[in-house]
Amino acid sequence: MALPSKSVIDLLKGWPSTTLLPCKQVEDAARVAFSDRTVVVPGLLYGPDAGYQPLREELSIWLSSFYEATVAEHLCITGGASQNLACVLQVFSDPKFTRNIWMVAPTYFLASRIFSDNGFHGRMRAVPEDKNGLDVEYFGRALAEVDGASVNEPTKEPAPYRPWGKVYRHIFYAVPTFSNPSGKTMSLDRRRQMVRLARKHDALIVTDDVYDLLQWPSDRASQEGGQPDLSRAVLPRLVDIDRHLDGGAERPGSDGFGNAMSNGSFSKIAGPGCRTGWAEGTPKFVYGLSQVGSSRSGGAASQLTATLMSQLLKTGELQRHIANVLRPAYEKRYNAMMAAIEEYLVPVGVTVQRESLQGVNVAGGYFIWISLPAHRKAEEIAAAAKEEQNLIVAHGNLFDVPSLHGDKTNANYGNSIRLCFAWEDGEKIPAGIQRLASVIRKSP
Repeated sequence: MALPSKSVIDLLKGWPSTTLLPCKQVEDAARVAFSDRTVVVPGLLYGPDAGYQPLREELSIWLSSFYEATVAEHLCITGGASQNLACVLQVFSDPKFTRNIWMVAPTYFLASRIFSDNGFHGRMRAVPEDKNGLDVEYFGRALAEVDGASVNEPTKEPAPYRPWGKVYRHIFYAVPTFSNPSGKTMSLDRRRQMVRLARKHDALIVTDDVYDLLQWPSDRASQEGGQPDLSRAVLPRLVDIDRHLDGGAERPGSDGFGNAMSNGSFSKIAGPGCRTGWAEGTPKFVYGLSQVGSSRSGGAASQLTATLMSQLLKTGELQRHIANVLRPAYEKRYNAMMAAIEEYLVPVGVTVQRESLQGVNVAGGYFIWISLPAHRKAEEIAAAAKEEQNLIVAHGNLFDVPSLHGDKTNANYGNSIRLCFAWEDGEKIPAGIQRLASVIRKSP
């Protein structure tokens, strides 16, 4: 069947809207940077292992104003969250020693390819979410089961010797704040439990903290009069908790690498084409990460772009863009999508979680996760939406963890759909929801 004449509405694409990119600010930053030989010459050369030092310093000032205080020695520059995830695995894991990759489920599905490429095909395990984020009790039982079984293994490969790093027995991956795809935020109590579990089982927690700065009051805040202070992060990151909890990541008797690291990125706040981000952890962890082979050979990633990002932060242009452009625009789109869901989808049996963080009127990120009536299959609905309505959505099966262990969590997303409110603007968001309702209503 030919596609209908309606224009395409894409509620799958998790990209920033082209109308919200800081083009003028980047142009101005480039003009300043490229006219100063003390900036452009280092920018065109190989960068130091840990990355462009002025950007590390500007990042430490900026991040300290939103999260807990940090310093440049806790940061290194990366080629973005995805590139850096691969680098983390190259330094801090080994398929012959690391037992499993644990991923929150539903998960950011494109991360699975990175784990497979690094030798962990068939070794990924799913950990479910509940209303407070990660199900820590389930995770604790699963870790104990795996570690208990390993005691009886006849032979065990020793951890490879890397004087600049270490190899963890487990890697855990999640987007703990405004999660992709579920939109949920892991509670403070769960974050503390996670750090303690990671220390007990020699696990590294890798978090993509890429949506944290995109937060606003939920649509219930104005109704209930409970608007939180959103000038700072609602919760500390897991790397912040690891830094201070029970003596901290560098407590006496520890190896100093810590059990949590934060992946940051300019992709959602400046533009994904920048291919620039940062990693945060203990100084020992950050140094080890900076020694990954690709950085030792080619210098830190994104050296030239790092000079532009540094300028954007130094002048405050990026901070103003986030506060005055991105947050208001995404809040408006989020509210438009939630209102359309209430008007068009709830009457046909769709349910949606209205709170990202239980008990706190805050929303953010890029995505809303909806559940269809039990007998409807999201994959079929998504196919019909594309064919009949020129509407593109992401069905829940895309976000399964590719586990070979039969984890119970992987059967739960066949009637779920992820909707992105970041890419489309104007009337396309409510129109897209109306088209989806039409397809659901007609489905058997």
